[in-house]
Amino acid sequence: MEDQHVRPPGLDDDTVAALGKLSEALETVERVRGHLYSMHQLTGHADLMLDQAVDLLRRAGHDALADEVRDELIGRNVIEGQWTYQIVEDYDAGYYAAFRDVEAKARDQLAGGRRHLYEAEMKERRRTKGRRGHEA
Repeated sequence: MEDQHVRPPGLDDDTVAALGKLSEALETVERVRGHLYSMHQLTGHADLMLDQAVDLLRRAGHDALADEVRDELIGRNVIEGQWTYQIVEDYDAGYYAAFRDVEAKARDQLAGGRRHLYEAEMKERRRTKGRRGHEA
């Protein structure tokens, strides 16, 4: 195993497990962040598609409905006072930043900043030594 993935002397199993669980939780938060960006992009795409819907409604003679789509939906906040980019920015600056900071602080204090100790040890236990594709 690389030194960056070797347990520092004196680090107990419970601490390695706790850091592994904290890292797993951060990975989940990273996925949430990705879903927020998907929501942001998909909502923006839907909003732009409404322009075409309005044009087609007008062409079909449904001016009142076209006006309603334009006035009620195009450019509407997705939650009170915010577009999706603002939600993403608030998430990034608040919860996400705090989560990353606390996880890094725990790693720094307990494991000298080393990442993925739990996974590295699991890899070492599960690999077939000497077999191609199973290198440490």
